[in-house]
Amino acid sequence: MDFQLSDDQRALRTGIRELLAGRFGRDRMRAALDGGTGVDRALWRELGEAGFFALRLPETAGGVGLGLPESVLLFEEVGRSLLPGPLIATHLAAGAVKGAATGEAVIAVLDAGQPVGHLGDADGLLVLGAGGAASGAGSGPGARSGAGDAPGPADGILRDVVRIREAAEPVRSLDPFTPLWQVTGRVGPVERLSGGAHLPGGALRAEGALLAAAEQLGSAARTTEMAVQHAGEREQFGSPIGSFQAVKHLCAGMLVRTELARGAVYAAAVTADRVEIAGAKLLADDAAVRNARDCLQVHGGMGFTWEADVHLHLKRAWLRSGQWLTAATAEEALAADLC
Repeated sequence: MDFQLSDDQRALRTGIRELLAGRFGRDRMRAALDGGTGVDRALWRELGEAGFFALRLPETAGGVGLGLPESVLLFEEVGRSLLPGPLIATHLAAGAVKGAATGEAVIAVLDAGQPVGHLGDADGLLVLGAGGAASGAGSGPGARSGAGDAPGPADGILRDVVRIREAAEPVRSLDPFTPLWQVTGRVGPVERLSGGAHLPGGALRAEGALLAAAEQLGSAARTTEMAVQHAGEREQFGSPIGSFQAVKHLCAGMLVRTELARGAVYAAAVTADRVEIAGAKLLADDAAVRNARDCLQVHGGMGFTWEADVHLHLKRAWLRSGQWLTAATAEEALAADLC
């Protein structure tokens, strides 16, 4: 059985990498960091025109007609670029929420007990039900929605975002690109989510977790590249620091974690098995966080400064590891399957 990427898949990955490099390269990323971190509506619409959000909708519905593995390739590139915004929720809402597929609408996610990212830019909220990714468990101990509302068993969409904003308070975010709000009022009833060809009942959280794992994979791969590049350029005692055994071991460990996560994420994209998705999210979270920390060590003192991008990868990885599927819930899903 051949698990290599096809020519079309490679072309898809190259195309989105070039698009993101041109529209959200390092200079523009830094400008966004200094000038405000809201969703770039022009870029959002450009992604919609490129088929980013409608990738898995059938061609008869105006989509591209591809599958979950191709979505994983796209979100891996997003993780490399640090592109901000609720991309996963908008992608999942395509076909179910008007304007999401074309990038005209920004859809954020409301999960039980979790702050809402980019609420200020959202045109709608994707509300996750109580079901876990594999075992039917909730999103964690004491999971709750808003001020105590128990989320319903089905996923839904909430269009009255203005009311939610009025009942929300800004909270400090680890990631400067991801403004967060904590919903303090009652969420109220939500509309049943329907119309999305790739949204079978109960699979929304699992699909979101897999795409988040793909973002983590992209971040882990990028920080590995950053560490290797710096180790080859930075010199100490007349030699590149990459020639020192301790630095070699850090870089080698980063590569191993990245490729282990890659195999798990790609396999879960093919099978769409919720237990495999839980394992992939665990491995990808670990790779993204630990690789960013090791990359920071390779960069030395400069890695701790705002001028270095590595700390942005670390903070995004920390934040993303608590979204869609936490480590505790993923571990419970894996343990339940083993038992």
